[in-house]
Amino acid sequence: MDDITIRPANAHDLVTLNQMMFDLHDEHHHQCPEYFKSASDIEEIKSIARYLDDPECLVFVACHSDKILGFVTGHFCELISSVSKPVQMGSIDELFIEKESRRFGVARKLCMHLEQTFLDYGVIEVFVEVWDFNKNALGFYTKSGFSNHIHWLRKKLVSN
Repeated sequence: MDDITIRPANAHDLVTLNQMMFDLHDEHHHQCPEYFKSASDIEEIKSIARYLDDPECLVFVACHSDKILGFVTGHFCELISSVSKPVQMGSIDELFIEKESRRFGVARKLCMHLEQTFLDYGVIEVFVEVWDFNKNALGFYTKSGFSNHIHWLRKKLVSN
């Protein structure tokens, strides 16, 4: 698939993007139902339309002909902590590629486009949160040059 184009999402894409967002959250729920709500439960909360309406957010779609193969969302932010220096950052919030289009470099092209847009706006670092169960995403981001900067650890408590 060499003829993949990346473009900003628009209101005409909402039906397709909302379905893809639903599918993304449905995959997470099925992989880890202990922690993730069902896609139906969060459908209204995690709307692509909210990203399109927010000037600090970005949404790009990957297309082959007129068909949307996937999307990436991100936003601008400043990392502020009581112990670290402030850093202008961008985040990758959601990344989804339809199953038939995976393994063709679509995610890489979307992320490279998002990263270039961040660079154009003066962002110097980008971050992404990936749950440990999502080995495919962890592998993708590691290959893309991401590395751990903090470890969040979890432990279930059991009463005696």
